[in-house]
Amino acid sequence: MHIHILGICGTFMGGIAAIAKASGHRVTGCDLNVYPPMSTQLESQGIELIKGYGAEQVALQPETWVVGNVVSRGNPLMEAILNHGYRYVSGPQWLAENVLPGKQVLAVAGTHGKTTTSSMLAWILDDAGFAPGFLIGGVPVDFEMSARGGNGRHFVIEADEYDTAFFDKRSKMVHYRPVIAILNNIEFDHADIFPDLASIETQFHYFVRTVPSGGRLIVNGADAAIERVLGRGCWTPVEKFGSHDGWNVNGAQHGPPFEVSFRGKVEGVLDLPLQGEHNVQNALAAIAAARASGVPATAAIAALARFKGVRRRMELRGSSGGVAVWDDFAHHPTAIATTISGLRREVGGARILAVLEPRSNTMKAGVMKDRLASSLDQADRVFCYSANLGWDATAALAPLGKRVLVESDFQTLVGAILQEARAGDQVLVMSNGGFGGIHEQLLKGLSARA
Repeated sequence: MHIHILGICGTFMGGIAAIAKASGHRVTGCDLNVYPPMSTQLESQGIELIKGYGAEQVALQPETWVVGNVVSRGNPLMEAILNHGYRYVSGPQWLAENVLPGKQVLAVAGTHGKTTTSSMLAWILDDAGFAPGFLIGGVPVDFEMSARGGNGRHFVIEADEYDTAFFDKRSKMVHYRPVIAILNNIEFDHADIFPDLASIETQFHYFVRTVPSGGRLIVNGADAAIERVLGRGCWTPVEKFGSHDGWNVNGAQHGPPFEVSFRGKVEGVLDLPLQGEHNVQNALAAIAAARASGVPATAAIAALARFKGVRRRMELRGSSGGVAVWDDFAHHPTAIATTISGLRREVGGARILAVLEPRSNTMKAGVMKDRLASSLDQADRVFCYSANLGWDATAALAPLGKRVLVESDFQTLVGAILQEARAGDQVLVMSNGGFGGIHEQLLKGLSARA
């Protein structure tokens, strides 16, 4: 089959392209911006890429057009597809129809922690010899790829609550029909498509409805929104993590190693190589889901002690002149606070210079601006890039006093960070985008002055 993917350079659609190509399909695709690293990864697999959405691409005549959720009405190629009456599907639908049938699907859902938890779970299953397939919204260091078809019957997928396509406003996750599902947490996010938390909870309710009674739900036992979702109807056995009546840890407040227990029975001792309480909870969820899929808890715990993490999730990009530069995907106040807290726990009294780009649609709209200052409270200095914001970042961050610098010029921001940084500092860059290559610029600047 020849498929042509619109929006191919996104992590999810690029993952579908890689899996489809490995399965023997002819794959071509287009995107508005075709650039490394995704472009080089796809081209190395023999996938032809076209820049832009020109209507002339209809001449390719694929059997199926796979449409990413970046595509909207008015897109020239999409309009041509519609006018010709060609067959088109969303990425999640194509995956559900062509890859997931016959697989034991393990889906990881929630506002935060999906990528890390999915990567942990895929690593545990792989370490156990299950050779799982996976599609993850990031690159696990252990695999150096975000997606693969896998040779086994298990398939791990990051189950996103964002909408599917311009013609399908259901959340992506409702397409996947998992046997085992993790619900990490539910908070308000994606203000561009959801009006409030209740509407997000409704999508999670639809997701819960798809999990069979012979499957398993692994849920955060301390999350009130999840409790409300389950209260609307649940037909599947539930295991909790982060609570005394489910999966829990002893001694986590003192750092690893710590005991992992299930309903009061100690299952093993985990020396987790990742920072932060949030990663402890991610690990518990992954252990529980792996056990439900046939991996003994002791084996899962042993595998996680060797887990290397995920790119752009507290990834150390380098050090120069005694200054460490970290990269993290955090772009929601809760994620920002937990990321800084995890680093603080790791570095003790060392200065943390938090560098933030409020880039997500929700952050750009200012929906979370009143929570931003408190989320950054554990940082010693805060640098906020304010270009393209529709709200006053200076006013929003005023509670932080003289600790904060708001700057709309990128190079001025970089210069200010370099002027401030000194040996022993931890520079923590947080953005859900590339942030103009700021990590490399900072490391280059630090090296030049060393």
